[in-house]
Amino acid sequence: MRNVLTPEALTLVETVHRTGSLAAAARELGVVPSALTYRVRQLEDALDVLLFDRSSRQAQLTAAGHELLREGHRLLMELDAVAHRIKRVATGWEPQLTITADDVISSTTLFELCEAFYALNPPTRLRIRSETLSGTWEALVLGQADLAIGCVVEVSQSRGILSQPMGHLPFVFAVAPHHPLAQTTGSISDALLLQHRAVAVADTTLRGAGISIGLLGGQDVLTVPTMHYKLEAQLRGLGCGFLPESLARPYIESGRLVAKPVARAGRLVPLSYAWRDPSAVPGAPARKKNKNSTPAQPLAPHGLALSWWLTQLARPQTRKALLERHHSV
Repeated sequence: MRNVLTPEALTLVETVHRTGSLAAAARELGVVPSALTYRVRQLEDALDVLLFDRSSRQAQLTAAGHELLREGHRLLMELDAVAHRIKRVATGWEPQLTITADDVISSTTLFELCEAFYALNPPTRLRIRSETLSGTWEALVLGQADLAIGCVVEVSQSRGILSQPMGHLPFVFAVAPHHPLAQTTGSISDALLLQHRAVAVADTTLRGAGISIGLLGGQDVLTVPTMHYKLEAQLRGLGCGFLPESLARPYIESGRLVAKPVARAGRLVPLSYAWRDPSAVPGAPARKKNKNSTPAQPLAPHGLALSWWLTQLARPQTRKALLERHHSV
């Protein structure tokens, strides 16, 4: 069946349908009518269906024929797209770019960057992952991502990985208005915090126990999967804890959260972005000579898709938006 259902066969069916008869289609395709009839019967026998209703003078498609034509158009378009992608990939675009972003990164800004990237009509497919804490860095180290945005842990030197600072993310301690800590005066001590449940986001690391930030030993903890779950839990008064100031700000301004001072030092978390550098990987291949036997060119440090993203991240306004713009305007 696969040997018969070819792009040429699909084009044949489309031509017969468009011209209205086997004879007219044969003239357009430059073949004798008997040869065209034979190819149509071959296709029908392979699929075990009738594609054309031959009871009238016009070659009318059956329901099966219409379905084949509809799906055929889609398949031909996909084949054209594949050919286009192959040509573009050969020019230096990666087939796929995987980006892992920490949960504290603005998804609004991240998707705006995706929109701008797709406006280039690149052949590269994007894959976005969401991680938290050391899981963001780990995805890059394990080769599960090409670019990590918002590494919370201190980035260590690792062969084949480069990094740059993004900036500092301020956190604010906040509780719901009906939470007991909302009624306190002065700075909240660690001893008082221990008496109340904290809400914490789970580290998505696959190795070890992960890290925790801002928790006290022996404190009751409600663990949630994302920062937005943490926000929802604190809005409901299920616990207390630190939230990114830009994420919590609208709720503090509207009175749905109350910012409270704490005795411990304020939270100002440094973040970075990091990427895999193919040129530093042992055994990275050099570009082959072309058919004109010109000298082989060395591999670029990274592909065109990653280069585009690194160019955006090099801009201070982009990094600022990724850290602070948690609410779309």
